[in-house]
Amino acid sequence: MSVMTLAPRDETITIADLTRDPYPIYRRLRREAPVLHVKSVGRTFLTKAAHTKLVKDNAALFSSDDPNTPMKRAFLAHTLMRKDHDEHRAERMAMMPALMPKTIEADWTPLYEKLASAYLDRLPRGEIVDLFPALAGPLAARMLAHAMGLPDASDADMQRWSQTLIDGAGNFGWHPGPFEASDRANAEMDACIHANAERLRAAPDSSAISFMLRAKNPIPESQMISNVKIAIGGGINEPRDALLTILFGLLTNPDQLAEVRTKNLWRAAFEEGVRWVAPIQASSRLVMEDTEIGGCHIPKGDTVMTIQASANRDEDLFEDGERFNALRTDNPHQAFGSGPHHCAGAHLSRRTVGDILLPMLFERFPKMSLPDPSAVRWHGFGFRGPLNLPVLLQ
Repeated sequence: MSVMTLAPRDETITIADLTRDPYPIYRRLRREAPVLHVKSVGRTFLTKAAHTKLVKDNAALFSSDDPNTPMKRAFLAHTLMRKDHDEHRAERMAMMPALMPKTIEADWTPLYEKLASAYLDRLPRGEIVDLFPALAGPLAARMLAHAMGLPDASDADMQRWSQTLIDGAGNFGWHPGPFEASDRANAEMDACIHANAERLRAAPDSSAISFMLRAKNPIPESQMISNVKIAIGGGINEPRDALLTILFGLLTNPDQLAEVRTKNLWRAAFEEGVRWVAPIQASSRLVMEDTEIGGCHIPKGDTVMTIQASANRDEDLFEDGERFNALRTDNPHQAFGSGPHHCAGAHLSRRTVGDILLPMLFERFPKMSLPDPSAVRWHGFGFRGPLNLPVLLQ
């Protein structure tokens, strides 16, 4: 009987390296050390698609309730992202009706089309415009504010709250600054959510807060608030970064863009963008019992990190996975996770970015171009996307 060995340990990979460009590192790890304990992050990295899916699909063995994550400290709450089984199901189901395709289609699509059109109206033609601050960020914030039931929260506040929560949740070095900022943001969010909950008790609508207030199995107000914060933390950067990444991919591959437009393949372009650069790159799970992954012994109490960014380029599943290819026919990506924690906002993102924004943007600016792709700066380890996208709108 063979004796399993512990995962090899790495002391050379830094968080700064991963933030700058993790993809060459992941490519090497898939080949040489697909199960690897990375000292700087304090996690065992899983970079192969089969291993990340195995973990995501087995909540009993790999728990989301990881006490070593900075998320709880950043959100000042035990959020549903970090819960399992019945408790997770009850909280998720209270909110899910607002994010289901039926609700999005019937109640939100007309508003989202109107909002998208209004935000596109503000863009100047014939100029170079950075679409991150001019469109992708504020519009994602506005759409989410309505879906949650916070229409009075400004685009600027929503974006600041989101980034502050992300910075806190990704603060694996446990520096005090990001937590001081998230404490201030939490106080502002609490006040805004409380005020809107009072309004929605009197006048219900199809927003997430309204559904949670009326759920068959009501959840405590504290959990309603933490659910909304989870949505703010992940529901702005995800569609924003997806849109910017897809635009980068299409504008740097004009032949693909031409075919996408001719054949109306916007949804395929959306799926390829989130595969190529997953907006949410990695997730942690606490190991509940001694187990084995890829021939390595993983002890109870260890924290594994599923690197879906790497799984999405795994050579076992994707031909030429390092390349953006909107015409890819087979795309079993894990950008929205898998299992019980499959991303609750996936439908909303697909609808707003894939079905509404992309076609509308190219209809409005059919000759849009990216004059200098090398000027685009990419950033992020836990969450990743372009920090800018200077396009010529015409």
